[in-house]
Amino acid sequence: MKDIIEAKLRLNLSPSRIDVEDQSHQHIGHSGWQEGRSTHFEVFIVSNKFANQSKVQRHRYIYKILAEEMKSGIHALAISALTEDEYSKLL
Repeated sequence: MKDIIEAKLRLNLSPSRIDVEDQSHQHIGHSGWQEGRSTHFEVFIVSNKFANQSKVQRHRYIYKILAEEMKSGIHALAISALTEDEYSKLL
């Protein structure tokens, strides 16, 4: 699932940086956790396609890109979505 998430986001957002972390192991026994399945992820992504979008709009765009995965496997998705300029200010 991690590779699918990364591939779809790369294809649609052309990010300069992307990190997808499977955090399923941190949620053993929690709601949505399923043994042997990757269900909880964190995404850090930098793309200028987020320019002039609010945080909510960015998250909705990512959810739209990953709509099928959200229906069939992802239980939780933590998102940090920045533009190049926003990211450069963090460095």
